[in-house]
Amino acid sequence: MSKRLVAYFSASGVTARVAKVVADIVEADLFEIKPEVPYTKDDLNWMNKQSRSSVEMADKSSRPAIAEKVENMDEYDIVFLGFPIWWYVAPTIINTFLESYDMSGKVLVLFATSGGSGFGKTVENLKESCKGAIMKEGKVLNGNIDEDEICSWLPEM
Repeated sequence: MSKRLVAYFSASGVTARVAKVVADIVEADLFEIKPEVPYTKDDLNWMNKQSRSSVEMADKSSRPAIAEKVENMDEYDIVFLGFPIWWYVAPTIINTFLESYDMSGKVLVLFATSGGSGFGKTVENLKESCKGAIMKEGKVLNGNIDEDEICSWLPEM
């Protein structure tokens, strides 16, 4: 059996809840992608074009620093990667995470949470950050998540 990791970034706790359920279902280790400088409520105000998240998302080269690294990333064959959708794509901290490791040959299964949008151009925007990986678009999981909903898309992976 392949060794699995669920890595996730969660700004409000929604993605964290989903990631924990996914990790239980797929019997994976769990790793939280934490920014070196935590986001405040003001940082996440998408209506303010000067907020930290707005500035980062407007600059596709932005790479927010991550507080910790996965020490044994080379041991994982499959990485389930979860994040909220910001401006129809993954937050740029996800690019930072992917670019911190050699992802060649790993299977990356994406899952996201969103207030209403789908994956948009997420897969396209992340491909450059993980050359050599096999990237699979999973599912946007919203609302009250249950195991049946998560299991419904896992067999396709």
